Amino acid sequence: MRFSEEGSVGIVTTQYFTFAHPPNEMPLDSGEKLGPITLAYETYGELNEARDNAILACHALSGDAHAAGISADPSGISAADIGFGAEGKGKVDRSRIGWWDNMIGPGKAFDTNRYFVVCSNIIGGCRGSTGPSSINPATGRPYGLSFPVVTVADMVRAQKHLVDYLGIRRLLCVAGGSLGGMQALQWTVSYPDMVRSCIPIATTARLSAQGIAFDEVGRQAIMADQNWHGGDYYGKNTPLPGLGVARMLAHITYLSDESMRQKFGRRLRNREKYGYDFSIDFEVESYLRHQGDSFIRRFDANSYLYITKAIDYFDLTNGDGFLSKAFRNVKARFLVISFSSDWLYPSYQSKEIVKALKANGIDVSYCEIPSSYGHDAFLLEEEAQTHLIRGFLAYTAAGKDL
Repeated sequence: MRFSEEGSVGIVTTQYFTFAHPPNEMPLDSGEKLGPITLAYETYGELNEARDNAILACHALSGDAHAAGISADPSGISAADIGFGAEGKGKVDRSRIGWWDNMIGPGKAFDTNRYFVVCSNIIGGCRGSTGPSSINPATGRPYGLSFPVVTVADMVRAQKHLVDYLGIRRLLCVAGGSLGGMQALQWTVSYPDMVRSCIPIATTARLSAQGIAFDEVGRQAIMADQNWHGGDYYGKNTPLPGLGVARMLAHITYLSDESMRQKFGRRLRNREKYGYDFSIDFEVESYLRHQGDSFIRRFDANSYLYITKAIDYFDLTNGDGFLSKAFRNVKARFLVISFSSDWLYPSYQSKEIVKALKANGIDVSYCEIPSSYGHDAFLLEEEAQTHLIRGFLAYTAAGKDL
């Protein structure tokens, strides 16, 4: 893809923070403890002298710490390597561009000329942070299923250690879409004095039965793979087919009927008539297989199990059904965003959040953005989101009412 230096944070290197060394392991919601813990993270922009311009960007299931700019590979990369210079353009491998690059950077929604943006990979993940594929110091082998089950609150608890380490006493904003939105909501509940504002996007305060069902089918696809070996597959053949199927299923939920019609319809793939066999006939089949194949090259199957389980457990009501109670002590102001075609986390779930916030007299603005992209709209509808987020952050930073 073509890449322009204008509006980019440029070349970035992932950093690592390790804490919770024994005997000071971090307690988890399950009652277990975990440590040492390493978090992979990246930062963009500069922390101001008052240390009050920090924004925490939280990623979704398949995301990681690399939210913006171009990731430097282990051997290093220079501006000349990607064509920065007189033309200000270069051809860059899409996989090396941050997952929210269209939203984070100079002049973008999360303007790095004004704000210091932090993004960390969650615990339980496989992209630099401690998870089931990490080495258990007690055994010298990968954790596998001996890794403790973690929750969204545990993920946020670990992020709190990183924010403290960076010397940030209060975050200007916590923002994210999907699972990232769950983390943002959890931040306001777990650490109300540390969050000035929150932008939960395309998310929910508690996963629905339908959402749990999709996650369970994906997990079963992995665990039914003959190479899963009860999670102890490291150094052996890995359950790539099962993980690929799980990703294909999940990706269907990220799209919408309209977006799939526009993108694929019933078009055939490299043929003029049906093959009358079980090879690829349709473009949509080819697309899903590509999504599965690309995902298995960068993700760990056990991490998929752990992260989806954390999503399933997420319920700010703690099972009592009264969401307003969860927000009783919240002090942040909110901008809640949903998308009209998102059927994974439909708009009514965002409206439930808004209603519960208003019941507590909390400053909240809400917008449902018309979009045909489905759940993936939080990654694609940058123009509409930028208009909303830019103003919301500016007024929050200035301490003004919306």
